[in-house]
Amino acid sequence: MGQFGLIGRSLQHSFSKAYFTNKFKELGIDALYSNLECETIEEIRAVLSNSEMIGYNVTIPYKTAIIPFLDELDPLAKAVGAVNTIKRINDKLIGYNTDIYGFKQMIKPFFKSHHERAVIFGTGGASKAVAYVLEDLGANVIYISRSPEAINEFGYDEVNDIMMNSCHILVNTTPVGTFPNAETVLPIPTEYLTSKHLVIDLIYNPKETKLLTLAKEQGAWILNGQTMLHQQAEKAWEIWSS
Repeated sequence: MGQFGLIGRSLQHSFSKAYFTNKFKELGIDALYSNLECETIEEIRAVLSNSEMIGYNVTIPYKTAIIPFLDELDPLAKAVGAVNTIKRINDKLIGYNTDIYGFKQMIKPFFKSHHERAVIFGTGGASKAVAYVLEDLGANVIYISRSPEAINEFGYDEVNDIMMNSCHILVNTTPVGTFPNAETVLPIPTEYLTSKHLVIDLIYNPKETKLLTLAKEQGAWILNGQTMLHQQAEKAWEIWSS
């Protein structure tokens, strides 16, 4: 029996277990997919030491923190500094980033010529994949963080009408608005959104977050994280099964 699992924290509402369990059933594969909750980064070493595990997915908050536990990184994962997929090859753990593929597949049909500047909320592992794709498409990216540190990072109190009017892509990579706290929303002035804006929330539960509802009311284009989630999962399976 092949064994796979999801490494993260608070996984009771995660997508991956049901998705891959159904996939294995449809393909007639004798495999098991488990949620591998780790409350601290120190617990990850024991989880990764199980030699019967063929592959892992990685989610919040360990996409960056897990890298020192791996033997090698795929070039894309190395370029962005974040891992969301791991494959065991000859007793070595190889890290990959399929979020890049997933986000690119999702945004391609909606990316327009006026999307020259983008704002990414959050600076975790998912934000790195999002930035990689947007910059590859030609957009300039800035980050909004609770604790800005880099040159291209700003605080939430700096998100004003000028920023909103000049940046026509907004991407939430934080967990703000996730079930069961679905009424929470990023502290940004959504009244400045227009039909030129594309607002993306990587959250998929609920399907329409408070942020997306407010954006839709202003006439903005909206996307949740469902398509990205499916696309990155399919890419992970391609890696595991190759």
